[in-house]
Amino acid sequence: MDKNSVGFDWSKNFFSNLFLPKALNGANNPSRVWALIGMVFNSIGYGLFFIHTSRKIPQKHTTLVLKSIGFANMLFTFLIATSLHDIMVTVSSTLTMIGLFYITVFILRTKLHWLKIFCIGCLFIFYSTLYLYGAGDWRLLAVMQKVTFLCFMLLVLTIEYLTKNEDFQQNKPNKLSVTATNR
Repeated sequence: MDKNSVGFDWSKNFFSNLFLPKALNGANNPSRVWALIGMVFNSIGYGLFFIHTSRKIPQKHTTLVLKSIGFANMLFTFLIATSLHDIMVTVSSTLTMIGLFYITVFILRTKLHWLKIFCIGCLFIFYSTLYLYGAGDWRLLAVMQKVTFLCFMLLVLTIEYLTKNEDFQQNKPNKLSVTATNR
């Protein structure tokens, strides 16, 4: 926010500052193109994560919810880089939190104890960051935005590459078979 500063300060600026045509100090923003390209890949990556993770979970309702969140969030997350920033942060964050909550519930049913702690920790960090956003604590929020992004990115990579379908299969409800007797 210092008009005399040069460049992006990771502890004081937000990713959304990178989407502006002009930097906060009034200079042209050469990072805008790269920030928008990064946001495209970020949006697609998170959307595909929810869609792919939905295939690992054997419950139909959860699969539908995660796929819906994945497809919707591809658009809503990218729209954070537009003039719709404030409302899209709310919509995208809400959808992401719902998706993470669903995934965490199923992770809690697995034998992956270390991942249970990681999921709960990430949810707590994400909730805390959203609280700061809602409360308008911009000073701490700038740092927490990067912490949340890093935690979520590590969680996505962990779930994507260190879990397999079999980890979630124990969650399948056992259907009782009813056999008719001849009388």
